[in-house]
Amino acid sequence: MQSGRNKTVTLIVGGARSGKSRYAQNLAEGFERVTFVATARASDSGMRRKIARHRLERPASWETVEAPLRLESAIQSVSTKVDMLIIDCLTLYLANLMRARREQKSIPDHLSRVCEAIRRAKSSIIIVSNEVGCGVVPPYRSGRLYRDLLGQLNQQIAQIADRVVLMVAGLPVVVKD
Repeated sequence: MQSGRNKTVTLIVGGARSGKSRYAQNLAEGFERVTFVATARASDSGMRRKIARHRLERPASWETVEAPLRLESAIQSVSTKVDMLIIDCLTLYLANLMRARREQKSIPDHLSRVCEAIRRAKSSIIIVSNEVGCGVVPPYRSGRLYRDLLGQLNQQIAQIADRVVLMVAGLPVVVKD
């Protein structure tokens, strides 16, 4: 078991069903104290099944913290108690934030606080996010805003990260190390 190592930040990005979560979990298995920070909400039957499947795939010894909206608080409180923190995923977190906040102008400040919490975290962190900038331009303003905000957030996290991995068809492609 890895313990007492220097803190590292790893960003894993890729498309839907590219193997991001599985890869993140494989990286974290070597750590003794792991907490999984889940940003998903069980909003429909499909999401409830996905959440249940993901829980079964994780080791029973890992703690799960649900943080659909207060991600920076979860990072601050949990990172002092564990060796590895997995955040899965920024994609759903941003969607939750956009639904909850009527004032869109406040979102970039909120995302900056998440980045600062990651910088200040005491534990190593693996962050999962989708790469949404490779597809068709969304036809609606809200979709374009979402794509732009997630792209900016992914860039900010990539600057903080020691390692960035792009998942393609289940295969990791190291972009930064």
